[in-house]
This record gives sequence, structure tokens and C-alpha cells, in this order.
Amino acid sequence: MDWAACKERFPEKFVSEERIFEHVHPGARIFIGTACGEPQALVKALLNYAQSHPSAIFDAELVQVWSLGITPTSDERFKESFRLNSFFIGDGIRSAVNNAAADYTPVFLSAVPSLIYREVLPIDIALIQTSLPDEDGNVSLGISVDIVLPAAKKAALVAAQVNSQMPFVYGDGVMNIRDLDFVVFCDEPLLTFKSEASGEVVHHIGRHVARIVEDGATIQVGYGSLPDAVLSNLEGKKHLGLHSELFSDGVADLMKRGIIDNSRKTIDPGKAVASFCMGRKETYDFLHKNSDVSFRTIDYTNSMLVIAGQRNMTAINSALEIDLTGQATAESLDGKFYSGVGGQADFMRGAALAPGGKAILAMPSTSGDGKSSRIVPRLSPGAGVTLHRGDVHYVITEYGIAYLHGKSIRERAMDLIAIAHPNFRPWLVEEARRLSLVFKDQAYSRSVYPEALETWKRTKTGQEIMLRPVRINDEPLLKEFFYSLSDKSMYRRFASARKDMPHARLQEFVAVDYSRDMVILALSRHHDREIVVGLAQYSTNEKDHTAELALVVRDDFQNQGIGRELHSYMTYLAKRQGLLGFTAEVLEDNLPALNLIKRMGFETVRKDGEVQQMRLMFNKDTGI
Repeated sequence: MDWAACKERFPEKFVSEERIFEHVHPGARIFIGTACGEPQALVKALLNYAQSHPSAIFDAELVQVWSLGITPTSDERFKESFRLNSFFIGDGIRSAVNNAAADYTPVFLSAVPSLIYREVLPIDIALIQTSLPDEDGNVSLGISVDIVLPAAKKAALVAAQVNSQMPFVYGDGVMNIRDLDFVVFCDEPLLTFKSEASGEVVHHIGRHVARIVEDGATIQVGYGSLPDAVLSNLEGKKHLGLHSELFSDGVADLMKRGIIDNSRKTIDPGKAVASFCMGRKETYDFLHKNSDVSFRTIDYTNSMLVIAGQRNMTAINSALEIDLTGQATAESLDGKFYSGVGGQADFMRGAALAPGGKAILAMPSTSGDGKSSRIVPRLSPGAGVTLHRGDVHYVITEYGIAYLHGKSIRERAMDLIAIAHPNFRPWLVEEARRLSLVFKDQAYSRSVYPEALETWKRTKTGQEIMLRPVRINDEPLLKEFFYSLSDKSMYRRFASARKDMPHARLQEFVAVDYSRDMVILALSRHHDREIVVGLAQYSTNEKDHTAELALVVRDDFQNQGIGRELHSYMTYLAKRQGLLGFTAEVLEDNLPALNLIKRMGFETVRKDGEVQQMRLMFNKDTGI
């Protein structure tokens, strides 16, 4: 049905804006479409009408999920006419909300449709924006379905701005022009939203996120520039799916490259499911009549039950601040309202419940100016807790990955300190000690963790292991490792009948400077976690510029080539430091170790009882 045919068939729907706003009564609740889907021409017309008819509109409530367009909150001319009530706080209304010039309703967005349907939040007039009608008179809500459809269904009166630049998006948001009370045609560019996060910090965060996202996973992307920007690092993934409240530029790019094909989704297979879109015009064009995309109402996209039913669901969100116990806020900054409850908690909790699901919180380690840490001892006073301690599983900064699920307060505090910015780690350790979150004598090295030394190796038996330097939060891993060793292995490693590995001793392994002293762990995946299967350590002897080397491998992983890989890597690191060679003390009955290091080129210098003193000089032709 073309535009002329619509006007001919439904002439009563095509009226002036003034006729529409004559229906606004004092105290009316007026719903406005969401974010980039805001009907700008209708909103401008409403404000013009209020200005020219000051007594006609009085004390009206404007209800919106997210305002990116014109807002009357800071204009004194409309102080008596309107008051905005938003379910999410954007840049345009943040100051007004924090100065009591506008209202904010903290509620999970998944619950808002129910408030509308049950008329807990009755809507008098809904101002929405749609696409052009098709031959059957069907229009699409386009890039904003979320709570717009519930509002349009329940409002006493619906006025639609029909815009040829609004894409026709399939899914729940298809309505017939018969369901609209009034229609105004205005062709204008849609509001756009630019993702501005970039640079090395974002690249490093994205690289860490990519390590966790598995092929075939269904992803959710949270609000903000950072979650969208990290998607570019998923380039090597295959058969990803999308189930998210937000459809972003990054998602469109992955779909265009075939990385998101939705072929492995448990629910809605073959469809990228979202509720609204904020992005570039190119993304809006991509959505137009794209049968691979379905926009649903937000009570469906954000339903924890639906999310939990999606196998390998992976939620990627961000936060403004997280404390050392694992509480995070995405809605408050310096004790003031910043954004909103949104849908983050629904997705993080739903993903955690999903088979193979993962809940990821990605954030820079510092504020934009680098003057404050995003990882803090305690959340700022007055902060809203968006995610509770039990909600957060993975936390990612540019400095690494912290896995908090199932960890004690002490363990998660050290895990988070390990991925904080190095400039703030001493302060965080001191505060953690003061707050009794960690040991009062918790050791700490000021040296920066050398992430570049992380590497993957394949042993002679084909096993994949990760070799990496020890971190300050590895004490629990090391404790488990040492207590997994047999008495014989412990004796051979320490040349004594040691059966305990107390906290004080373990700290000697984690507090290294990565230069004079080095500890390398060999790690293997065991179910859903990493375990230490081998350890190599060297300490520099300043007298002759060599280093004493020690190796130990878990009993159930011996004779698989792990010791050889550790030795080879430690040799490489020692040479990088300019060391001249290794020394080692090996018990005579430790035949596996003796055979290994002899194959590596060690020679016996002397024997001290049951101990062989051995040496390997790098300037000799050792064949290494």
C-alpha cells in the first residue's frame, strides 16, 4: 500500500500535529519512543505546541527508556508543562536527574512491559516512529521495539511519525496502520550513536574477551562503546549467535563477515535476536528487511528464562567500578546516578545459568584520565550495586582475566588486584590488608606482570599447555599444586621430607620480580578451570651471573614432555636476561630429573652426599 493509497483509505488518521496534541490533558502520561528510534518531529511539535498553548499542557509526564534526542528538562519554558521520567539515564538528562529536575525509575527493563500491560504505568498517549507501510498496510517499529510495542498496544491514543528512513525490521514490531490513531509523515535522518572506544586498552581487553568466547557461542553485547568495540577481536570465531537487547554496529559487522550466523543457537536458530538498535546509518540499512534478524519486545530478549535456555550463552557487559569483593556498579559514579539498572543483571544471571554459559564484565582498569582505578577497595558511598558478589564470574581489564566464581573473598581480592593498573596495585594491597580482605602479611611485588611472556606449547604427547609467569593471585593454584605432589616428588623438589606448604612459603613463589627471579607455571584445562601441572623457577646468583634452576611436574602429568618444555622456555628467558648459565641441585635418586637435564646439556660439577651439583653454561655448544 503506497502513501497516497493510505491517505485515501484512512483519511481520518492523517491530521495536523496540533489536532493530535489537543488530546493531551493536564497530568497526562506521554510515552516517547526509545533512543535512536525517537520520533524527533513529533517531539519537536509537542514542545512547540506546549510553548504556543501554555495552558493546554500542564504537569504532563514524559516516559522514555533512553533519551538521545530533544529533552525539555533543562528548558525553563517547559518547567510547568513537562517532567521527564526515564528508565535509563543518558548524557542528555544526567545532570537533570542528579539535580532533581527529572525523574529516574530504577527497574529491570524486562519488567517494564508488565508495568504497562497491567496498567501500573498507564499510558495516555504514545509517540512512536515507524517505517513506511507495505502493500498490506503493515508498518514496522524498526530499530526500537523494546517497550515501544507494549506502549503502543496499551496507550489510549497512538500517534506515529512515519519515516521512510526507518528500516522495516522483522519480528514483534510489525503493526498495521489500522492500529494507529494518528499518522504524521516526516522524512528525516534517524538519530545515530557512535562507538568511540578505541586504542590499545580496548584492543587488549578485546583480545582477552576473545579467549573466553567459544565457537558456537550465543553472545549478548551490553550498552556502551567498550562492549561494542571489543567485538572486532572476535574475527577468528565461527558460528556465533546473537541474543541481546541491543543490536550494535559491531554486531552488524560480524554478521556481514559471517562470524555471527546464528546456526548453533538453541532458541531462535538462524535469527539474530535483539530489542533495539543504536548505531550508524549503515547498520540501520543492514537491518532493513533482513530475514536473518528478528527484533522482539524487551520482556522476551531480557527474560532470564530465555537467556538461560540458550546453550553457551555469553554475556559481555561493562561496569564503572568493581570492588575487591566482586560487587560492581554500572549505574553510579562518584555516588551520583550515571546510567541505569537496564538489563545487565538479567543477562549476566541468565548466562551464568545457561549450559556452558559465561558472564563477562569487561572494563578499563582506570578512568579515562588515568587518575583513578576502576577496581576499588569498596564501592563509592551511595553507589547502586548493579551486580552482586555472586553475579560476577569473569572480570577483564587490559591487564588480564580474573575468574571470581566460587572464589573466597581473599582469592577474588587478589585476582582483581592482579588485573588492576600497576600504579594502583600497591594501594589496593594496602587497603585489602587494612580491610582484612587478605592476609595481614600478604606479599606483593611491584613489578609489572609480563603478559608478553605468556605462550602455548604442545608437548611430545600432543597435550596443549599454557606457560606463563606466576601472578600475585596464584597462591591458591600453587597450594593445590604442591599438595597434589606425592611425598617422593616433594622430597625431590625440596631435598627434605616436607609435607606442608604454608602461606609464608607460598608467598615466596608469587612475589617475584620477573627479572632476577622468575617462576613459570605450566597450566592445563581441567573441566572448567585451570590447574598447575608443572612449575619452573630460577633465582639469579649475582656472583657469577648464573641462575639456580628448579623444576617439578605433577606426578600424574610426568613423562609427557612438560618438564622439557619448561626447561626449554626457562633457558630462553634466562638468555633474554643475559644470564650466562644455569646451576641445579639434583638428588641422585631423582633419575627422571637427572636424565632430563643431562639431555639438556647439564654437566655434574661435584657431588655433595646424595646431591649432584650440576651446571649448564650457555656459551658452550649445548645443542639447545
